[in-house]
Amino acid sequence: MPSPDTTDSTRPSARLNGTLGVTGIVFMVIAAAAPLTVIAGNVPIAIGLGPGAGAPVGFLIAAAVLLVFSVGFVAMTPFVAEAGAFFSYVTAGLGPRPGLGSAYTALVAYTAIQVGIYGYFGWAADNLMRYYGGPELPWWLWAAGLILVVGALGYRQIDLSAKVLGVALVLEIAVVVVLDVVVVARGGAEGISASSFSPSAITSGPLGIAVLFALTGFIGFEATAVFRDEARDPARTIPRATYAAVTIIGVFYAISAWAVVEAWGPSKVRDVANASLASGDSMLLTTVRDYLGPILHDVTQVLLVTSLFACALSFHNIIARYQFVLAGKTVFPAPLARVHGRHGSPHLSSGVQTVTAAACVAAFAVSGVSPLVGVFGSMAGVSTVGMILLLLLTSIAVPAYFFRHPHDRAGRVLQTYVLPVIAVVALLACLVIVLDNFTLVTGQSAGVSAVLAAVPVVAFVIGFATRSSRRLAVDSAREN
Repeated sequence: MPSPDTTDSTRPSARLNGTLGVTGIVFMVIAAAAPLTVIAGNVPIAIGLGPGAGAPVGFLIAAAVLLVFSVGFVAMTPFVAEAGAFFSYVTAGLGPRPGLGSAYTALVAYTAIQVGIYGYFGWAADNLMRYYGGPELPWWLWAAGLILVVGALGYRQIDLSAKVLGVALVLEIAVVVVLDVVVVARGGAEGISASSFSPSAITSGPLGIAVLFALTGFIGFEATAVFRDEARDPARTIPRATYAAVTIIGVFYAISAWAVVEAWGPSKVRDVANASLASGDSMLLTTVRDYLGPILHDVTQVLLVTSLFACALSFHNIIARYQFVLAGKTVFPAPLARVHGRHGSPHLSSGVQTVTAAACVAAFAVSGVSPLVGVFGSMAGVSTVGMILLLLLTSIAVPAYFFRHPHDRAGRVLQTYVLPVIAVVALLACLVIVLDNFTLVTGQSAGVSAVLAAVPVVAFVIGFATRSSRRLAVDSAREN
């Protein structure tokens, strides 16, 4: 008699299972946002190249835009039974062709940011090793080790990943919260004030740059819906987790950015941020050393590496589940829709994602580009454009769905029409800001940046035009 593992693991198109509650899903989403990495990397750029002391407002604006988006997203959630996130929402609202186009865009965007994280991790791990007197090793060796660990965890049940991410996340958030509290308790460099939120501070530089780098810190937040099948009670868990994740991330970013401003003083913080960017030193680590001492400085340096590990694991799980849903629709090979009998995980899809990431990292390693600018910078740029396109498509899909299904609207005009339209306008403005400052994200020339910005659009077009999308459209028409 075959073992249960063998029997179940070869059964295609089964449902994933898990017992994730609101807390577990929020952990997964916030881990994907890599909060410590954002405070260490995005905040200094937002301060130095943006409005200086007014940079925290950029994070509040980004959070507000995503909260408005989330209203329509949550309103539509009860009517989207699949765990495909943007793909499923766009399909339900706009049809199979745009839906599959959005799926291809999502896969490209998330694969890009995950590969970028592997590059960042390789750089950070090598720095950490050399800081403690170890040998200097190629960044891609560290990245390869992380790929193996992430692949092993992704193969197993999602609850294990949630626990691992939870431990790493609690530690990295804890050190930033302690820093925020100590800065306030000691009165900062020039006394504690709310000058960051004054009109003069907000208009002291390009606020759009702060919004841009704030948005990149939210990539992956819609993963609340990706884990639908593994949630304990999807109808309640997904909406609560979505609002909680956006609110927690936004407030955490804004307060921590404000604390960094106060730590150096509103009048000096822009100069300090630009000096750190020019020298390559970490503004966050210097702030931690000055306010918390050398021991927590060393701890924070380690947590920067674990933050990137948690981020890579989160995106691995997201991508594997996108592939799983698409395989269940016969868009991708059927074996990717198989569920492991014991772990209840999309183990084959996870394995394919591991191989894909390894191939991309190998290509970058052979090319000889730098892990930060060449790998992380360029891939973060691709992912940011892809994310905003997905948000736009989903915001358009919400009113389109409720227009065709008025009985599902139940009189909720504000949630189903008004706020989604406002979200479309706000996201279009964000897209203009991102494209106008795109070379700052990628660190590449205007020509290379234009090519990178076009990648998510090309992915959408390919998905829209594939034979699979035509077949799905025909099947959908027959069902209706």
